[in-house]
Amino acid sequence: MTTETTTPTTATGAATAAPAGVLDGENPYTLSHLDALESEAVHIFREVAGEFERPVLLFSGGKDSIVMLHLALKAFWPAPVPFALLHVDTGHNFPEVIAYRDRVVARHGLRLEVASVQEYIDSGRLRERPDGTRNPLQTVPLLDAIEKGRFDAVFGGGRRDEEKARAKERVFSLRDEFGAWDPRRQRPELWQLYNGRHAPGEHVRVFPLSNWTELDVWQYIEREHIELPEIYFAHEREVFQRNGMWLTAGDWGGPKDGETVERRVVRYRTVGDMSCTGAVASDATTVEAVIAEIAESRLTERGATRADDKLSEAAMEDRKREGYF
Repeated sequence: MTTETTTPTTATGAATAAPAGVLDGENPYTLSHLDALESEAVHIFREVAGEFERPVLLFSGGKDSIVMLHLALKAFWPAPVPFALLHVDTGHNFPEVIAYRDRVVARHGLRLEVASVQEYIDSGRLRERPDGTRNPLQTVPLLDAIEKGRFDAVFGGGRRDEEKARAKERVFSLRDEFGAWDPRRQRPELWQLYNGRHAPGEHVRVFPLSNWTELDVWQYIEREHIELPEIYFAHEREVFQRNGMWLTAGDWGGPKDGETVERRVVRYRTVGDMSCTGAVASDATTVEAVIAEIAESRLTERGATRADDKLSEAAMEDRKREGYF
């Protein structure tokens, strides 16, 4: 079953393009691949809204969470989005992304809850890592925020093409009372039938973009005219090299002695903590140029630019078992 949705604005307020999926000479009853993905995601949002009492959407200001919010706005238009946004702020986020997050929240009158890693460090509940990266420290604040908010469904922007552990996820991913993920408890999802049943204390992580690829995301951004933080496009920036990755200099602990800061033209394929998110050399200053660049790439965005996924062969799966996204 497919669902038609319309809205006069995108998640960032821009006017939408002409109705998608129908071009000159095309069969008007055939959905394009982007229409099919959009329809599936909208269906998932509505299923969760109907089945769960207190959903929440993880929103960092990265491209996947931006597309998720855009889809949620479409799913419930003209009514407001019926759930809050949650951001686990490491304190080492890119300033451009935080500024974008706040603009979008204000524009749409959304409710944003922030779980601060810095507050946990200051209070002694978490300890700073020697390498300075805070991505692995997000799990405890996330689980505490879920428990405090009594959220029973948590939307995440994970996609199966990103990383092998995420490829194991179902769209509805059951988490136990400790927030942990057990691959053996994954449920079948035949014919887009999703099982959200859970015991008290458990919750479900929901991934509306599971079947999307990085290229799909960017093609959808192009079609819907969605505004993104500027760091997704080529710009000159001070970076230094560590373990084969170009990292942004900052208070988080870089550069160290022997690491030289250079000004280079780069862009970011994915956005996370500054301490573990690498930039890539690029001259792509437009969405069209980014799409052409991604189409030629043979590395996933996380494989190319995320140091936290390179800690071990099973780094992502280990973190997911502990309650990570």
